Amino acid sequence: CDTWIRLLTTFTGLLALLLYQRVAYPFFWLDLIYYLKLRGYRKTLHARMQQGIITYLDCFLYQARRNPNKPFIIFEKQTLTYQDVDRRSNQFANAFRTEGSLKQGDIVALLMFNEPDFICVWLGLCKLGCEVAFLNVNIKAKSVLHCFQTCGAKTLVVGADLVHLVEEVPPDLKDNIAMWVVDHMSPSEEFRSLLDKVEHMSGETLSDLPNVDIMSNFLFIFTSGTTGLSKAARVGHLKAIVSMAFFEMCGATADDIIYITLPLYHMSASLLGVGGCIHLGATCVLKKKFSASQFWKDCVKHNVTVVQYIGELCRYLVNHPTVPEEKAHRVRLAAGSGLRSDVWMEFVNRFGRIKIREGYGLTEASIGFLNYTDEVGPIGRASYFNKLSMPFELLSYDPQTYEPVRTDSGRCIRAQIGESITLNMKVIQSFMGYAGNKVQSEKKLLRDVFETGDVYFNTGDLLFHDYRDFLYFRDRIGDTFRWKGENVSTTEVSEVLGLVDFIQEANIYGVTIPGYEGRAGMAAVVLKQDHQLNGTKLYNHLVKTLPAYAWPWFLRVQTSLDVTETFKQQKVKLVQEGFNPDVTKDPLYFLDLSQKDYILLTAALYEDIVSGKIHL
Repeated sequence: CDTWIRLLTTFTGLLALLLYQRVAYPFFWLDLIYYLKLRGYRKTLHARMQQGIITYLDCFLYQARRNPNKPFIIFEKQTLTYQDVDRRSNQFANAFRTEGSLKQGDIVALLMFNEPDFICVWLGLCKLGCEVAFLNVNIKAKSVLHCFQTCGAKTLVVGADLVHLVEEVPPDLKDNIAMWVVDHMSPSEEFRSLLDKVEHMSGETLSDLPNVDIMSNFLFIFTSGTTGLSKAARVGHLKAIVSMAFFEMCGATADDIIYITLPLYHMSASLLGVGGCIHLGATCVLKKKFSASQFWKDCVKHNVTVVQYIGELCRYLVNHPTVPEEKAHRVRLAAGSGLRSDVWMEFVNRFGRIKIREGYGLTEASIGFLNYTDEVGPIGRASYFNKLSMPFELLSYDPQTYEPVRTDSGRCIRAQIGESITLNMKVIQSFMGYAGNKVQSEKKLLRDVFETGDVYFNTGDLLFHDYRDFLYFRDRIGDTFRWKGENVSTTEVSEVLGLVDFIQEANIYGVTIPGYEGRAGMAAVVLKQDHQLNGTKLYNHLVKTLPAYAWPWFLRVQTSLDVTETFKQQKVKLVQEGFNPDVTKDPLYFLDLSQKDYILLTAALYEDIVSGKIHL
């Protein structure tokens, strides 16, 4: 009898404990399982390192040996196996070494659209021990010059369809750079053709692959520059190989066919996307550019099971007219970042039972979250287990200065759960800084946060932490905003507008528009005395100097700009007032692409924009 009483008491206690856990900590088991999954990956990574597989290239070569005949890249009408890409990258490596005298430690800039040779060139350069700098295909000549100066590249590899961007670069730069075009013929004397030389090179395995320090630099990826042009973020080998686990953490396997339409010059596609395929030994369907009309057709055609997204991509899909393929596909998983809750719900309801895995990460530092639950909206969790695997802090910040709030003793303050806005911080461990920009590298660091001598990385992102330990992305802070999936530097745009002869000052910021991800660019401008706004002239200037995603869609003409006591431009009030003509008496203008001009923003035009009748 006593035994039965003890068993009953034990059972009742366990049941009560389980009920308490489900009420107080409903995500405990999911948090624990994800934590154990991360630990399992780290053990796998350690075991591979014991076998000499310590870099992105090593992982690829491992899969090429293990699955030589498995399709790796499907692109348009091409299918390349892991062995095919290995051999072709060997040919590129031999061509660069023989014809270009490239060697370990050389920095090479790569300017190409998505295509198999982007990956083959990249891997070929890795086999020589070169550091590759990915250039954004939307940049203008001034930005190309800046990118070379910051990362220190002496060689440029450019796709045949992007030669026109380089032709606008000043001649003095070209004189100091070896320029290769991925084509069989050279368009001019300034370039050397590459493919005609590659065809005569051996595809056999290189016998002298370089020894690499896992803590050394692997890539340069350009991020938005808060004080001007893009910054060359150093991405180390360790960061790269950790990023390759993304698809596995989301639930993908080696049997999946993964569709990648994002540009390879971003970390999302190159490290998380292609790198994630390599890590799994999966197949990648690569698209030159995203197309909403072709998306589901491609998924059906290639039996795609996993897609990679950014929020803007999903918004385009849900706004696109219905096509038969959107219900006939086999996609089971969508992994990415920046997906708004309303688009999330519409995406799932319209396109079938697709599991969404929303994440968050940074190019510069090894911090990342993943929403491994079925909760709609969050980017991840701030649970006990997540803090064990990745130390981070959420700090209160001043919305006027965009700086963390500090006490009288100079220490930062941890944000309370439920605060509407918090700033995410990460203990600095693997931040390698920005090439050629020590000032900006230091600005990303917070020192003496909780005690003397501690150092944290400032993400520059605002997050919301709810009482269930979910984290939600809210906004970029300071001098950067995001539009069309790209980060826009307000300072860079301001400097470009300052070159127009009728503009005296310009204050750039982002404004929200219903139904759109991120913020559209807006400029508060002061015109020079005795000058008038010339919208057509401004439009033509923007076409020559900035990528389209950075153009200000709205103008607000003021007599003077509001500044702080330290003469920093005020943006908070401007952002709050937006582009509503009923809120301000200042003249407002809208960029009409059909007229290639800025036209007066009336109340009727405003309603057409916010209702979605006019698309940006």
